[in-house]
Amino acid sequence: MKILSFLFLIITIATNAIAQSTNPILPLIPKPKSIQINDGVFTLSSSTVIVSTGNSFEAEYLKTWIRSYFGFNLDISPTAKQAQSSITLTQKNESNTAKKLQENYQLEISKHNISISAPSNTGIFYGIQTTLQLFPLKPSETITLPCLLIVDQPVYSWRGMHLDVCRHFFPKAYIKRYIDYLAMYKMNTFHWHLTEDQGWRIEIKKYPKLTEIGAWRKGSMIGHYSDQKIDSIKYGGFYTQDDIREIVKYAQDRHITVVPEIELPGHSLAALAAYPEYSCQGGPFEVAKTWGVFDDVYCPKEQTFTFLEDILTEVMDLFPSPYIHIGGDECPKLRWKNCTNCQSILKKEGLLNEHELQSYFIKRIEKFINARGRNIIGWDEILEGGLAPNAAVMSWRGTQGGIDAAKQSHYVVMSPGSHCYFDHYQGDPKNEPIAIGGYTPIEKVYAYNPTPSELLPNESKYILGAQGNVWTEYINEPKNVDYMAMPRMAALSEVVWGTADIKQYKNFQHRLIQHFELLDWKGISYSKAFYEVTSKASPHPSKKGIMVKLTAPFDSSRIRYTLNQDLLPFHSSTYTSPLHILKSSTLNAAYFENESQKSMPFKQSFLFSKSTGKPIKLNTEPHPNYALGGAFTLVDGQLGDKTKYGRDWLGFKGQNVEAIIDLDSMDRLSSISITTMQNEGSWIHYPKKITYWVSTDGVSYTEVGMKNSQDITNSQGTINLKLDAIARYIKIEIMPIGIIPEGSQGAGSEGWLFLDEIRID
Repeated sequence: MKILSFLFLIITIATNAIAQSTNPILPLIPKPKSIQINDGVFTLSSSTVIVSTGNSFEAEYLKTWIRSYFGFNLDISPTAKQAQSSITLTQKNESNTAKKLQENYQLEISKHNISISAPSNTGIFYGIQTTLQLFPLKPSETITLPCLLIVDQPVYSWRGMHLDVCRHFFPKAYIKRYIDYLAMYKMNTFHWHLTEDQGWRIEIKKYPKLTEIGAWRKGSMIGHYSDQKIDSIKYGGFYTQDDIREIVKYAQDRHITVVPEIELPGHSLAALAAYPEYSCQGGPFEVAKTWGVFDDVYCPKEQTFTFLEDILTEVMDLFPSPYIHIGGDECPKLRWKNCTNCQSILKKEGLLNEHELQSYFIKRIEKFINARGRNIIGWDEILEGGLAPNAAVMSWRGTQGGIDAAKQSHYVVMSPGSHCYFDHYQGDPKNEPIAIGGYTPIEKVYAYNPTPSELLPNESKYILGAQGNVWTEYINEPKNVDYMAMPRMAALSEVVWGTADIKQYKNFQHRLIQHFELLDWKGISYSKAFYEVTSKASPHPSKKGIMVKLTAPFDSSRIRYTLNQDLLPFHSSTYTSPLHILKSSTLNAAYFENESQKSMPFKQSFLFSKSTGKPIKLNTEPHPNYALGGAFTLVDGQLGDKTKYGRDWLGFKGQNVEAIIDLDSMDRLSSISITTMQNEGSWIHYPKKITYWVSTDGVSYTEVGMKNSQDITNSQGTINLKLDAIARYIKIEIMPIGIIPEGSQGAGSEGWLFLDEIRID
């Protein structure tokens, strides 16, 4: 069996060019901690020997790769003759080496030898990955590598990627390929999301109905959740225990720990469809066909704990990971509130509410797992009601959960939706496949710092690292997983290795472009949003119209654009400075190299009103996940796509939103139009109430209208407010839904308010 399949290698520029360059940018991701370029090159030939004691996987891995790509069947020997060129793998036997140093390595390439030394096979494996990134992509008779010295070590101990196989199932062969991607980028943790409302994906011998029933649903959503379209095609699949052992071994060979996630107490409808007796109401249930959050969850009775302990015993037998992920997120409390058994537990245990009941549930599970020498990790909701004594927290709802856990001396993996959710859009939503929402371009991922500045040094030590998450509601094929993960995985790998520097982002861009050639050669799908022309609208200094700045990677002078015309090279203009747009227009742009269009076309329409480009103030900041462009987003003349709300919208939670717009002069006003949206599956709701005022001086305001929830709900997202006044200032207060009511997705949690353009005419 070939070890390499879709492995590792990263494209390189021709190595002769590397050797000749005075300041080469080596195609290495993640960037090593220290690189010293020396004179000369190492030449690989069929007589080169791999020097390694014992029959280590690492030596065989390297041998197989070289044979597969270059046809050289190198010998593995404990020694090399003096005249021979060699690749030497040396494990330093340092018994007192700290565990955190096991991933260190040193790579030295001289004219006759490649030497990789490390305290452990893990470090040797990472040194091999770095070496492979220096090899030329295509075989040739002369294979040379530059002489250099690399001393390298990671900063974070948890360098992870996640994959949800429940919303959509992916075969065993693809899981291995996904693990290969992690190995390529020196990531060491694969978080495997195996159970959900929409499917149970792991064979449990004691409870066969979990896969006989729970692994299959009677249909799936088509398009976006807001479309509410469901097919009737039976869908599912699962991994046998033999499959899992094979995948765990495959990952272990590549020095990757597989962390399984078994969701509880919520997100468990697939399990309850198979065994409804562990619910509060007794069923019957069906495996969920739609996405979202469901009210039926595990009931915390003794029979349920026996059921879960049996499952977790088999899980721990399959996965040697020190951590078992138990989910703990998005657990509605409705069934518990109306369950006699649950209320008796509250009384018996002296619990104040259902949040403390969830904490009781988690602590029971933790005690069982701890007794078997393992620890639990869960999403940051496990903080609610009191954190289990030894639990680690995965912070996804921003960073506050991670900060709170670290301050309580609990270990943390940072995975905030703002930077680490790779199911979000990574380019202009107009050019990207359908996604759940959000906007997480590669530069934003690269700029992330897993250690929050709010933590003191003695608290920062509890930050294990970070991980990227790939949820698959809208990702139904392996090639689409690749597209959403690549190239953001590369950016995150450098973040968690600890060598990312946003000030050196252009250096990363140069290295990344070389990786694109490898992905093309391998036929791996990836987003080309990296090349995309992006725009940023801002107020024009004249207070008339808007100023639009265009950017592209490396050289924005290669952008060509047109206004109100199709983008054709012979009549487009070369971009030289921000554009001043004074009226409703359509801007077309693209990135060109040598008259060849490299990027997807950028197209943006601007719809002007009296408020376009005018000063605006908000009393509350939008949520960082949905804050691109800030307050000016509401008066920039750009209408967001209501089905793709990743980039053109501001998202708010909690407080009323008050906006004050200064029209710069007195004017007669007849109407206000506010663009909002509703998508209950993503907990986004129309406003509850809108009130608006006018003023001539910005001090004294007169209320001129109000709209209630019924009128807003009937607006279909464009809320039109009548106005008959002469004024300069307009104040608008928008009240969000607040707590989502029972019977809706996310009941009991705060709903989102999404806003786009405010047009005044």
